[in-house]
Amino acid sequence: MVKLDTEICVCNGLSVRDIATCIQRNNFTTLDEILENEDCPMGNKCESCVDEGFNNDGLNIPMVLSMVKNNRLPKD
Repeated sequence: MVKLDTEICVCNGLSVRDIATCIQRNNFTTLDEILENEDCPMGNKCESCVDEGFNNDGLNIPMVLSMVKNNRLPKD
C-alpha cells in the first residue's frame, strides 16, 4: 500500500496526500480536470507522474484519482 507522504508529482513537490486533497477539494472526476487545474498544478512539467511514475514504479496521478474515487486512501 502506498503511503500518503509518497511524492508522486516530483516536479511540483506533491505527495499522494496533496493530490488527493486537491482532487477532493475541487471535486475533480477526470484526469483532464486535474491536469488543467490552476489551484494545484501537477503533471505539467516532466509529465512522468501522469504515465509510468517518476521512479518508473507506476505510482502516478491516475492511481491517486482512482484511490479517491473508490474511497481507498491509506490511513496515516
